[in-house]
Amino acid sequence: MKRVGVLAALWLTSVALLIAAEKIDPLTKVNAPAKSVAEVAAAARASVVTVLHGGRGNAIDGTGTGFVVGDGLIATSFHVIGEARPIAVQLADGKKFDVVEIHAWDRKLDLAVLRIAAKDLKPLVLGDSEKLAQGTVVVAIGNPLGLRGSVVAGVVSAKRDFEFSEMIQVAIPVEPGNSGGPLLDLEGRVQGVMTLKSTLTPNLGFAMPVNALKPLLAKPNPVPMSRWLTIGTLNSADWQPIFDARWSQRAGRILVEGSGKGFGGRALCLSQRPMPTPAYEVSVMVKLDDEAGAAGLAFAADGADKHYGFYPSAGKIRLTRFDGPTVFEWTILREVSTPHYRPGEWNALKIRHEKGKIFGSVNGQLVIEIEDDGLRDGKTGLAKFRNTKAEFKQFQIAAKLPPVESPAVLSDALEKQLAAMTPDAALDSLLVGALKEKANANQNLLRERAKRMEKQAAQLRRLAAAVHQSGVQAELLKTLAQPEEKIDLFQAALLVSKLDNAELDFLHYRRELDEFAKQVSMKLPKDAAPETRLDTLSKFLFFESGFHGSRGDYYNRANSYLNEVMDDREGIPITLAVLYMELAARIGVPEVVGVPLPSHFVVEYRPKVGKGQLIDVYEGGKKLSQSDAAAIVRANTGGELREEHLKPTTKREIIVRMLRNLIGINNGGEAPQGGLHYLDTLIALSPDAAGERLNRALLRAQSGDKIGAKEDISWLLDRDAPGLDTNRLRELYRSLDN
Repeated sequence: MKRVGVLAALWLTSVALLIAAEKIDPLTKVNAPAKSVAEVAAAARASVVTVLHGGRGNAIDGTGTGFVVGDGLIATSFHVIGEARPIAVQLADGKKFDVVEIHAWDRKLDLAVLRIAAKDLKPLVLGDSEKLAQGTVVVAIGNPLGLRGSVVAGVVSAKRDFEFSEMIQVAIPVEPGNSGGPLLDLEGRVQGVMTLKSTLTPNLGFAMPVNALKPLLAKPNPVPMSRWLTIGTLNSADWQPIFDARWSQRAGRILVEGSGKGFGGRALCLSQRPMPTPAYEVSVMVKLDDEAGAAGLAFAADGADKHYGFYPSAGKIRLTRFDGPTVFEWTILREVSTPHYRPGEWNALKIRHEKGKIFGSVNGQLVIEIEDDGLRDGKTGLAKFRNTKAEFKQFQIAAKLPPVESPAVLSDALEKQLAAMTPDAALDSLLVGALKEKANANQNLLRERAKRMEKQAAQLRRLAAAVHQSGVQAELLKTLAQPEEKIDLFQAALLVSKLDNAELDFLHYRRELDEFAKQVSMKLPKDAAPETRLDTLSKFLFFESGFHGSRGDYYNRANSYLNEVMDDREGIPITLAVLYMELAARIGVPEVVGVPLPSHFVVEYRPKVGKGQLIDVYEGGKKLSQSDAAAIVRANTGGELREEHLKPTTKREIIVRMLRNLIGINNGGEAPQGGLHYLDTLIALSPDAAGERLNRALLRAQSGDKIGAKEDISWLLDRDAPGLDTNRLRELYRSLDN
């Protein structure tokens, strides 16, 4: 690999804090093996492959290692294959195969299994890494720096616990290209998958235990390459990139990086939406990683070299007409400096294009008005120049767009309202009067002012979080106050996500949901029966698009955020169920409901006439009998299935259960008081939830909010909540007075 993934970089940071460099001669400090390193390498070499993934165009961007684990199946590291890129595998005999399917993957564990159309491959035997002892001689085979089939030997130094998994620490020199290769014992069994090298010493590496790979092989989440190449990519029905650069989409944002092939690194991404006529308005929010760069709106574009551009560049706002491919055919119509542009932040750019007139606004303020008729009809979209890295969101086109409220005006108004929080005005007067003659006093005053500003900044952040939380709660209560059949479950689930993601783009995810439904509907005949529709939906989600139940990272909060489940195509039963129910309704089967089995949410198709069908979305849309459901309940709780377990749940109860999941995940973390906003939201939805009241009282007390804790305890005492020890509650209340 030319570069190690972000996850690997984080692991290396953790490693640097945990361990020191080791120097071990692996072949002289252990007992003589039953087989030699040469024999192990010779036996395994035919099963070790080279993994190549594509870069821009058809260029090869990186290489790594993999090994055969089954008929046509190749195991490797996830960071070796990259995301949404074409991948090929070269066998030891030189034959090359395109990867036809990502058979399974787990980002957190940095593991992937690929499928190629090759037969009669020799799989390596998988060992039991749980039994791997410290000091065991191990052999790694890989392609370091592109040198195929290289062999190194060493010993297991230790097993290290990380937040996401245990890893095998080995005294082996690891180089780029070793990633994804097998770590073998002297019986030729795979004990691990080589993952990364240490920055402390060249003789130290890490491998993911092979036991972490086994669940992926047992319960894969296959995605054909035709679908894999769409993960993170722009929808071609919406956008057309021109002049290359790397355009991607995630969390409702469009990201661009790399230099375009146009002169000056120019690259465009044109919207395919229909254009209003004769006049139109187009807007977008843009943020640059470096204000020396340039990125913004393109309009009146002919799909080639001609278009207008309206964008920030070096802190100024430019309106440029591009009449051809070179700088000699570019005309800067206007360049202005404006206080309305906020460097380093999100800025709203807006253009109104009429016949012969162009109006350009920044954050709701008109900054450019010009007459120019050089270019007329054409498409609108995004533009970037040089090596700029930029983000875009909330792209809109209409004959008339609503006005943009200026962030600068909001900021000024907020400052006026909050000015009374600190005595800054008096401090400023003192500084001005003493600045020249009292340098020592000025230093002390400046330090004191900085302390006060830091306290105020912390207070403002808490205030902003509280305002955000209150707004989301109010919107969630309003959404769930509707009659059951009118409640927008998708909106409510996204609002749960918004508690932790203030910038969540609801419109983007609605469009994505509608696009999924459209793709499923295109596969169906108009008169398809509901059962056929659901079978097609299950196939689309779980076998064609790669949605799957999270295995190695079940308790990650991202699995409870519907937007991140849609981004990563990975989730827990309840979030996958929400997605399934919403899509089922959109393809003509509104009779799919949620069924809250203990510790394992499923869905059920409940026709008005006839027998229903339970469906386990966590297991790829598997159809369940009642005895299957009973087995799930016994496995998860040790109890028996009861009739109430099979009753459909309400949409409000689904949201409450999602919040309880987040509370449970957060309580297991290092700072459980950080989950107070989940509890606040749940109690707003279920005011009589005594258990959550007690939980919040304890967390409030832990975070120093004694007043809030006493309010919750008083509520519990006033209602004599069943199941709670009132004497202990009174003791807790009195302790808060100390």
